[in-house]
Amino acid sequence: MCTNFDFLKNVDKDLFEIITEAEKLYRDEYFEQCMGQTRRFGEHVCKKVLGAARSTENTFDEMLATLKDCSTGGEQEKEFINDLYFLKKHGNNAVHSLSVKKDGMTALECLQRAFEIAISYSVYNRGASANILKLRYDTELLITGKKKTKSLSEKYTEAKQKTAPKPKKKKTPKKQSSVMVCKKPKKKVSLYWIFVGISSVISIILISGLIIALHMK
Repeated sequence: MCTNFDFLKNVDKDLFEIITEAEKLYRDEYFEQCMGQTRRFGEHVCKKVLGAARSTENTFDEMLATLKDCSTGGEQEKEFINDLYFLKKHGNNAVHSLSVKKDGMTALECLQRAFEIAISYSVYNRGASANILKLRYDTELLITGKKKTKSLSEKYTEAKQKTAPKPKKKKTPKKQSSVMVCKKPKKKVSLYWIFVGISSVISIILISGLIIALHMK
């Protein structure tokens, strides 16, 4: 079964087993036990991060105080320490509470914060690949134990493409000839020139007749 903490397996097997047990408890709806287990995870991470800087600190509170004193004040370190305090607080509340509370949302937040702690520890303390920083906690994987073949954004994009109306095909306009063929207009003979022509013929005939008559005299 896959978990959100698979990247931690090759970094620190002990921490991997502790936190994957917390996911199993959550899956079985043992939310208080889950929070107690995430607290245990946070305490061991804190101990490992302190390393040689740890001297007489025995409790989680003491180790967190020392870790805070060693901090350089960077934003990443602040978030890391705040997440550890969150796990300690809610883990203590779950362990010492007289009544059983089915607080699934707080237990889920504890797992998500443990996830961020595990990423920071792996990259900044154990030199793991920085690609781990791109990982996001997957609640579906938490419940099913199976990795999604496609991310939520990919599924959304596919669904949107299926429901989107298909664009209408544009009719391809017929190609127009680039050569313009102009027809020559038919020439029309005006009445004026017809009249002139007939008058000329008549004049020629009359003149010819007159000349013949003069020669006969």
